[in-house]
Amino acid sequence: MRHLALALLLVILIHQGCFHFHVEAGDGFIRTRGVHFLLNGNPYYANGFNAYWLMYTASDPSQRSKVSAAFREAASHGLTVARTWAFSDGGSSALQYSPGSYNEQMFKGLDFVIAEARRYGIKLILSFANNYDSFGGKKQYVDWARSRGQYLTSDDDFFRHPVVKGYYKNHIKTVLYRHNSFTGIHYKDDPTIMAWELMNEPRCTSDPSGRTIQAWITEMASFVKSIDRNHLLEAGLEGFYGPSTPQRNSLNPSLKIGTDFIANNRIPGIDFATVHAYPDQWLSSSNDQYQLSFLNNWLDSHIQDAQNILRKPILIAEFGKSRKDTGFSTYQRDLLFNTVYYKIYSSAKSGGAAAGGLFWQLLTEGMDSFGDGYEIILGQPSSTANVIAQQAHKLYQIRKIFARMRNVERWKRARAARARRGWQGGNGGKRIGN
Repeated sequence: MRHLALALLLVILIHQGCFHFHVEAGDGFIRTRGVHFLLNGNPYYANGFNAYWLMYTASDPSQRSKVSAAFREAASHGLTVARTWAFSDGGSSALQYSPGSYNEQMFKGLDFVIAEARRYGIKLILSFANNYDSFGGKKQYVDWARSRGQYLTSDDDFFRHPVVKGYYKNHIKTVLYRHNSFTGIHYKDDPTIMAWELMNEPRCTSDPSGRTIQAWITEMASFVKSIDRNHLLEAGLEGFYGPSTPQRNSLNPSLKIGTDFIANNRIPGIDFATVHAYPDQWLSSSNDQYQLSFLNNWLDSHIQDAQNILRKPILIAEFGKSRKDTGFSTYQRDLLFNTVYYKIYSSAKSGGAAAGGLFWQLLTEGMDSFGDGYEIILGQPSSTANVIAQQAHKLYQIRKIFARMRNVERWKRARAARARRGWQGGNGGKRIGN
């Protein structure tokens, strides 16, 4: 009965113009049209997970079974998208040893991740760099420039200095043109990749006006698109409001990091918006009830702004609750997941901009050293795993109904075309009468 009611609602929305069906080549790339993701012409919803460790783990052939297990468990729970790192700058486990110098074994690890995701029907969002020091980050890029005689005063010079920006652009180009040793496909041509991400959580606290990040995103989005028009692109933002919408700033936790959710996502090369949600970190001194109230307002405002101002899809690209939180309970974690998932589902079924959510983070058995408190192991039965699977099922039902309706639209067009051909054939294509 629920599915019938949903189908009727979607029929109404289609007739009201909330959705438009178009015939597109079935090339497997995710596209956007208005506030929706499309896959081969059908609406697409990204229910998935974060797993930053995939490339690092797959660089050791003896550990690749963990990557396979994670994808297998994710697929069995209906998950369709994974977000992970396409960077590791400097240090002992580098992808990029130094500017332009790459670790082939680590790159083969990323090759394997992409090939294995393809095998399990999972799309990937690949991030080019980190704001933080983990895996090198912007600090490593700045240190490289300093070691070559450049005078830089701040890690935020990553966003400003032409030499550093040149290093970063070279990394983008190297990743895009990478020839996958398992599939034989260049990354820029592989539909397994859903989107590129400019940086994980870019921040520029030295310029709270937002102008530095705005200029950097504009430049780098244009650069990516000059090479790769197949894939979507997002900036990696956490969703903090900035100077362009002062009336929204009261919704922010007390953080001024130099980003601007509206202005940054209005940049033409950015195809969809992202928002992260960590009330347990941002409001750590508040109780669960207050954090949940914040989460509701945070998600509502971003989904509405994506719908009405940006006119682009929005992905809740990170969310979770740590078992290390004081007074943690699985019930409270499930409540947070259900809150996020309900916002996405409610928006999706009414033709809104919320296009999916990726929890932080997925692990599999035997990965205790990667645990940060937020980990979910789908191979271990839990109420949270059930919540995740239920959301996947609900979003799949929406997709399935749309696919059926699209087939009906195709049939109607084909029937109308046959009728026109029959009419023209019957009278020679000439008008009858006066």
